[in-house]
Amino acid sequence: MHRGGLFNFFLIASAITFLMDWYVFNGLRTLTLDWQSRFARLALPWGFVIVSVGITITFLVGLNSFNSSKGMTPFHEWMLSLFLTFFVTKLVFCIVLSLGDLGRFIAGLVGEHKQGEPYFPKRRKFISELAILLAAFPFTSFFYAMFRGKYDYKVHRQTIYYDDLPDAFDGFTITQLSDIHSGSFDNVDAMQRGIDLAKAQKSDLFVFTGDLVNNAAWEIEQYIDRFGQIKARFGQFSVLGNHDYGDYILWDSEQAKRDNLDKLKRHHAELGYRLLLNENVELEKNGQKISLIGVENWGKGFIQKGDLDKALQGVDDKAFKVLLSHDPTHWEEKVRYHKTDIHLTLAGHTHGAQFGVETAGFRWSPVQYRYLDWAGLVKKDNRHLYVNRGFGFLAFSGRLGIWPEITVITLKKKKA
Repeated sequence: MHRGGLFNFFLIASAITFLMDWYVFNGLRTLTLDWQSRFARLALPWGFVIVSVGITITFLVGLNSFNSSKGMTPFHEWMLSLFLTFFVTKLVFCIVLSLGDLGRFIAGLVGEHKQGEPYFPKRRKFISELAILLAAFPFTSFFYAMFRGKYDYKVHRQTIYYDDLPDAFDGFTITQLSDIHSGSFDNVDAMQRGIDLAKAQKSDLFVFTGDLVNNAAWEIEQYIDRFGQIKARFGQFSVLGNHDYGDYILWDSEQAKRDNLDKLKRHHAELGYRLLLNENVELEKNGQKISLIGVENWGKGFIQKGDLDKALQGVDDKAFKVLLSHDPTHWEEKVRYHKTDIHLTLAGHTHGAQFGVETAGFRWSPVQYRYLDWAGLVKKDNRHLYVNRGFGFLAFSGRLGIWPEITVITLKKKKA
């Protein structure tokens, strides 16, 4: 959606939210009607309106200042996040209040009416109390997501067994990060805790599976020394994600866009990452080898520069293979059906929508309606896919239920 269309969309959404402001205001007046303090009676409804309208206006002003050549800044992400927080909170409040008003309307139509009494019953204070109670859940949850959740790093450990894993690599460990989205960070100290947690795993191999930036190479420059701290005995390797190509902002020229990508590739080297562009390397331990393969981004509905056949050139068919591919739809559409047996594919991209529920017996995220495989481990025959939930965040400046992830995978030899 181009900038004008995006602005018009949010202009309509803002008009809707102003109507909700009026409805919530009246519901809060019902709640405070019998309060003894006149100041309190005025402060709650009017205070809400002032804050809510102020956030909407600030969001629109910020949207109007959006620079298509830079993309979303942390300021724009914060304004969008606050706008969404209040929008969802008001929506819940209005739904509950409207159900109560619907009951009043029906009661007015079918009930008996005494002389001098209003045709429709007055709004009950209980309904406003219930509305504010239920609306408090999304309100507090969104604020937790923005202030704590997006930096609440979790280590996900997975042990995968293979019959044909070389003996020397039995117990070999891989730390994976994905979707750093460095242009979104707004708390460097909190981000550093995630880097320190990745370093503390002391894995044999470190891999990064794409989306180092939101759009432009300069976004990672202030963090190169920090992410460059992550080292592994067998090296650090990376691939590109869809955001790394700069497709989501406007450039002065195609040459400027190409120059940006070249600059980003140099930044991978400065980080100490070997960027794999449809190519492979061999990792050797005690005279035995495994093949590490990396493709450029290939995604269903996204840029498709990944060339698996090219990346596999020179790889022994019998070799144990680990593939780095940013988008899990590459595995769904190509890798799992490829004639060459690729044992393990590591991906990211989905972020788990940065919102959802994950418990021992239940897992849900709205992203599951877009992606067949959106988080964690998937197996088909002897081929595995692991989808990292992402280290950073994008657009919504928060995470709720789907926390930022550091993956540690241990390869094990299946005993006969």
